[in-house]
Amino acid sequence: MSIDIAEPKTKDLVTIAPGTALTVFTTEGAIDPLLEHVRREIDAFKPSIATAKGRKEIASMARRVADSKVYLESVGKKLADEQKEIPKKIDAARKRIRDTLDKWRDEVRAPLTEWEDAEEARIAKHKGAIQRLEHAGREPSDCSPVVLRAALANAQQMIIGPHLEEFEAEYARAKDGAVARLGAAIAAAERREAEAAELARLRKEAEERAERDRIAAIERAAADKARAEAEATAKAEREAAERRELDLKLAAERAEREAKEREEAIVREAEEARQREALAAERGRLDAERRELELQREKEAAERRAAETEARLKREAEQAKARDEADARAREADIEHRRSINREAMAALVKGGLDETYAMLAVSLIAERKIPRVTISY
Repeated sequence: MSIDIAEPKTKDLVTIAPGTALTVFTTEGAIDPLLEHVRREIDAFKPSIATAKGRKEIASMARRVADSKVYLESVGKKLADEQKEIPKKIDAARKRIRDTLDKWRDEVRAPLTEWEDAEEARIAKHKGAIQRLEHAGREPSDCSPVVLRAALANAQQMIIGPHLEEFEAEYARAKDGAVARLGAAIAAAERREAEAAELARLRKEAEERAERDRIAAIERAAADKARAEAEATAKAEREAAERRELDLKLAAERAEREAKEREEAIVREAEEARQREALAAERGRLDAERRELELQREKEAAERRAAETEARLKREAEQAKARDEADARAREADIEHRRSINREAMAALVKGGLDETYAMLAVSLIAERKIPRVTISY
């Protein structure tokens, strides 16, 4: 059996002499010298990953190992095609060659792969930071000025310099764009807040005017009702007094006629009758005066009740206003309390390693309950 070991500078690390392939692929252990030679070449290979030349040498050695695999596998495949009676042995050898040389290829290339991964991560980190700058100021239109101002401060604090490596110009353009967009977004958000505050003030004033009008209407209705009841009572009393006075007058006239008819016979009785009628008339007058006095008292009582009703409604309105003001102060205190807790949460996220902009955005989303199963305890 003849196995040729290639010179180190040739493309293939090993070659198989013509006519010996069958022996190499079918004899137990015959393939080992080839693999051992490749292994020795790999072990003797000591490149430097820190230099471009070293990285090229690593890639070249990995390709030589891969080429050796392709070469040995192609020889084995050709032999298997020619020697149909021993395909299993050849295929087993081929698989061993594939697996072993793939493993060694990966081993040889591992430093370069690690360097490439680190380089990809470095570039991805820069691009991610640039993308965040380019995204700044494109937040939803309902983002608060506080969040936008924090994002603007974060963008303005970014230092553009050589430490940003080959991405320095992209960082500069992204920063300028972010500062401009965030400035415009802050102005728009402040206008929205001012407009919302003005709308709330106008709505509150309208509600207060409506409440005052409602109370005034109730007071007027109560006063009108009391006055109408008093006037109706007084009118009924007057009409009753007039009827009683007319009845007395008719009775007196009737008595006078009867007295005249019986004048000669019953003068004394007529005199007594007149005295009784006069006394009854006096009592009627006194009763009428008493009823007039009672009517006046009832009218005064109705007016007093109307005044008390007006005072009570005014007190209730003042109390309702005081409650609304207390509620407004409580809401403002609660808002400030929530802001303080949100700032603490954001500071904890930043301390934990999260970017300040994303920390602020995360706290905002959690506070608005837009993240399921995550809440802030106030």
